[in-house]
Amino acid sequence: MTTGARLMTIDPRLVWLTGFAALMIAAAVVDFRRLIIPNPLIGGLCVLWLLDLETAPHATLAAVLATIGCAAAVFFVGAVLFSRGLIGGGDVKLLAVATLWAGVEAFPPLLLLTGLIGGFLALLLLTPLGARITAARTGLAPDPDHGPQTHQMPVPYGVAIAVSGLVVTIVPHLN
Repeated sequence: MTTGARLMTIDPRLVWLTGFAALMIAAAVVDFRRLIIPNPLIGGLCVLWLLDLETAPHATLAAVLATIGCAAAVFFVGAVLFSRGLIGGGDVKLLAVATLWAGVEAFPPLLLLTGLIGGFLALLLLTPLGARITAARTGLAPDPDHGPQTHQMPVPYGVAIAVSGLVVTIVPHLN
């Protein structure tokens, strides 16, 4: 090795955040196309969170426990909503794992942004463009005489959760 050569090191957190971004994008795409979020994606996000936690510079035990408690509460409330048919099971799991990544401090912005993006997505699906998007996604032709059939158009809410999770988790690391 010459004296001018430097050893290049990669911050492990960058690796975990890149994996997080890739899996969140995959979850959004799969949910948009199939209205399902596969469990291996959720499991991968959990494993990456644990790896990221190991290399996080300011992760105190209290902060980690608070984050886990917050994610557990999200999962519990989501499970109740799921049992009543108000939200998908994959959405519950994805929001809980997004909460792990966001942490307690970024949890309120995560929920707010998820609601705003999800609401926008739901409104979009009510438009003629949304009917065409749904038709392309499902393979069913839209009914031009009756407009969009709102009771038959589930919203791929995993898209909103994934985008929100990316924004509140990745953006603070861009400094």
